[in-house]
Amino acid sequence: MSENRSSVAPTVMRLPQYTKADQEEILGNSDDPFGVASTGLTWLPKEEHFGIRHEDRLVAHAGLLRLPVAISGAATEVVGVGGVAVAPSMQGHGLARLVLTAALEHSRTMGPQHALLFCRPPLVSLYKRLGWHPLDNDVLVEQPEGRLVTMPLRTMVTPLHGDARWPSGPVRLPSLPM
Repeated sequence: MSENRSSVAPTVMRLPQYTKADQEEILGNSDDPFGVASTGLTWLPKEEHFGIRHEDRLVAHAGLLRLPVAISGAATEVVGVGGVAVAPSMQGHGLARLVLTAALEHSRTMGPQHALLFCRPPLVSLYKRLGWHPLDNDVLVEQPEGRLVTMPLRTMVTPLHGDARWPSGPVRLPSLPM
């Protein structure tokens, strides 16, 4: 972090909850803080939350949710990662890496072999640097009223265990996306 900031290294903590006020503390008050409103998608809330505080302010977050997924028709589970946010004034200081690393460490205890996230195209290179891999296949996700839609954002995965390999074939999330 810059020299005029506290010399105390940022640490990730497990958050008991993550509210709209917490999100606004990180990203400000915006109608579209993640830049995905144009997709028209309905999202699931995350169940596990990790955050970083700096000078008594929440400045980073990553959320997790265990979800079913079908790959080539075979049912399995993934840990869905979402709500990844770093305060604009704190970007470029490695906080995304730090909060995601802690969240993924916890994910390894949840059972699934892979974590999955959806991101806007400009963020693909960031997630690649953090060890995520884009899927070549479209991913179908459920929406209200039983609608099935092709995810318009880029789907990326990362193994949670050294020997985990993502199977090839069509992917369907039989729930709302996270």
